[in-house]
Amino acid sequence: MDGEFYKVDFLDGSLRLSDASGKYQIDLKKRLLDFAISTLKFLTTLQDRKEFEVIKYQLSKSATSIGANYEESQTSTFNEFLHKIRVALREANESSYWLKIIEALDIADQDQVKTLLMESQEIGKILGAIASKMDKIRKQQNEK
Repeated sequence: MDGEFYKVDFLDGSLRLSDASGKYQIDLKKRLLDFAISTLKFLTTLQDRKEFEVIKYQLSKSATSIGANYEESQTSTFNEFLHKIRVALREANESSYWLKIIEALDIADQDQVKTLLMESQEIGKILGAIASKMDKIRKQQNEK
């Protein structure tokens, strides 16, 4: 097991993701696309006030960058793949940060904010599990 919540396998050149029990497969591409779209739709509900512009801009960038980096990683070398996964992880963490600010400011529907925040944190855990697994693979390759 590579993490407390997610299982990452690298079989036949393919990355396979599932929950910790291994019962449920995770379609990460779809999940990242859904998160980006949900976040962009959510941002349209925030008031158009000057002080919120930076939050909206930064969150829109970080939330959409997660999936974009993951998509790019799919046609990369091993080292490029790992780099893109780490960038996506940083973007997930940044998305969580901006959502925490929105939550603290109480400027949006709190249920929506909590849902998006939970999803960004779950995405971070998945990407962290992938990075951890890939680090182990690289270490094993270097030991040979």
